Amino acid sequence: MSIKRALVSVSDKQGIVDFCRGLSALGVEIISTGGTSTLLAKEGVPVIGISDVTGFPEIMDGRVKTLHPAVHSGLLAVRDNEEHTRQMQELGLDYIDLVVVNLYPFAETIAKPDVSYEEAIENIDIGGPTMLRSAAKNHAFVSVVVDAADYVSVLEEVRAGGDTTLETRKRLAAKVFRHTAAYDALISDYLANVTGEPLPERYTVTYEKIQDLRYGENPHQKAAFYRKPLAAQDSLTAAEQLHGKELSYNNINDANAALQIVKEFEEPAVVAVKHMNPCGVGVGASVYEAYQKAYNADPTSIFGGIVAANRIIDADTANMLKDIFLEIVLAPGFTEEALDILTKKKNIRLLKLGNLSTAAARKSSFVVTSIEGGMVVQESDVHSVNPEELQVVTNRKPTEEELKQLLFGWKVVKHVKSNAIVLVADDMTVGVGAGQMNRVGAAKIAIEQAGEKAKGSVLASDAFFPMGDTLEMAAKAGITAVIQPGGSIKDEESIKVANEYGIAMVFTGVRHFKH
Repeated sequence: MSIKRALVSVSDKQGIVDFCRGLSALGVEIISTGGTSTLLAKEGVPVIGISDVTGFPEIMDGRVKTLHPAVHSGLLAVRDNEEHTRQMQELGLDYIDLVVVNLYPFAETIAKPDVSYEEAIENIDIGGPTMLRSAAKNHAFVSVVVDAADYVSVLEEVRAGGDTTLETRKRLAAKVFRHTAAYDALISDYLANVTGEPLPERYTVTYEKIQDLRYGENPHQKAAFYRKPLAAQDSLTAAEQLHGKELSYNNINDANAALQIVKEFEEPAVVAVKHMNPCGVGVGASVYEAYQKAYNADPTSIFGGIVAANRIIDADTANMLKDIFLEIVLAPGFTEEALDILTKKKNIRLLKLGNLSTAAARKSSFVVTSIEGGMVVQESDVHSVNPEELQVVTNRKPTEEELKQLLFGWKVVKHVKSNAIVLVADDMTVGVGAGQMNRVGAAKIAIEQAGEKAKGSVLASDAFFPMGDTLEMAAKAGITAVIQPGGSIKDEESIKVANEYGIAMVFTGVRHFKH
């Protein structure tokens, strides 16, 4: 076999002229459509119009041009099937040996902020996927290229042997079906959102690989980093790495956790994370002050951690950051002086993310968690408490300062693994109890970590207190105010304990379990 005829129809024309010129020089006949045909002819590449092959004009603004037996017979005919060969000869049809197609830019179209529904629908490709699928199905005989990155290697194989190898055709066919599946998944997702069916009877998602990772959570596990098409520009997948070695699987998870927490704050904030839990969170008048508080919250645990800031890192802050080992510093940017300071540290990774949205501006998306044999899907937790909706349930109301600290704690506890307790004082976390099997255990850890700082602090709990024992412990530690969802059948027990010790307590009516 050898490649004698190629059908070329591409929306993204990068590299196509050189590829087709190379094929033509090898004696390959080029068939093309619309704008691709015009471009090739203009560049001096011999080209045959699709209408000359089908004997039928391109109609309906180009909607119908390749959906024709003269095209798909040439793609689907099994070359060693005598009946197929006889029919091709009787009908005067020719084989097509190579298909080069990429699709209408649907993703780019719906990414435009002012795109209309009609424009989106018009950019759903029909003929392209059909040709790709036909050629990929018949890859025993037909080569199919959907990715410009394959132009050079395919051309080299054709030059060397007149055709591609079966191994190459299998690889290219597999890429085609991944491509068309992703294309259809994106259309499906768009239409599901338009029609108000975000959790339909079939849930299809698609992701693009950013990079292979050295390993997964542990060295014996394989891993890769993917992003969703049209991912938010302030998501980790959009970060620009300015310095340091490649991110690891654990780096990515921890950095994402830090990013989600720091987005909760409008004022300058810094978050330190270890194993996807915050070990220190601080806010201040500047990023310098915020980092001081995040560091002082837990100077031990921050070592080897991830730090995220919602303001540009300046030289003063960089000088503090360089004094300890950190895996990653993630921020909207770095001053030149800060970069000079931090890039002297070989092992630190610096990620720039541009402007970050805040919790108030974030829209709910969907979170996919895999389980063995399936997955569960839920809306992301972007709920922000309205201070006016808080219910004061104790005799004493929180002071203005206590309320400020309670709201700070509520923003943080939302991102701590359940059961979660967070203690806050002076715009910083002073104790974090994460991932315990009971709430008393979480409170005990947070209080022990806080030490003397627990006295005068406030407490945030991600879920209600099933008993009054957590309040008893809080009171003995000198905690003055509590924020929790409420809703337990034993709320009155907790309220009674709070009143006995003069603790102010407010209910949010919303819980923040995080597993």
